[in-house]
Amino acid sequence: MPLSRICTQLIISMGRRNHYHVYVIELSKDVLYEGRFKKANPDYVTGKPCVYVGMTGLDPDVRFDKHKAGIQSNRYVQEFGLRLLPDLYEVYNPMPYDGARDMEVELAIGLREAGYGVWQA
Repeated sequence: MPLSRICTQLIISMGRRNHYHVYVIELSKDVLYEGRFKKANPDYVTGKPCVYVGMTGLDPDVRFDKHKAGIQSNRYVQEFGLRLLPDLYEVYNPMPYDGARDMEVELAIGLREAGYGVWQA
C-alpha cells in the first residue's frame, strides 16, 4: 500500500477516535417536580440550573435536536430541555470514546457538587 494511502487512513482513524463530545443541556425548573430527579439531587441549591449531562459521537447541536424530536431521547431532555450550555463543556471536546465516557460522569459529579440539579443517564 502506498505511504500516502497509509497516512490518509491513519488520519481518518485518528479523527474517528477523537470525535466524541460531552454536552450539557439546561432543563426547565419544572423538572424539580419529578420525583426521580428530585431524589437524585438531595443537595440541590435553589436557584442553580438543572441540567442533563450526556456524551455523543455526534455534534452536540445535532444530539440536542434528536433528544427534542424523541429520537433516542432522554425523557427529561425531551420534556424539559431548554438549550445547550456550551460554556460548561466545550473546553473538553472533542475526545476519544473512553475519555468522553469518563468525562460525562466526572462533569455530572462536579456540577452536582456545585449545587446543580443533574440528570446523567
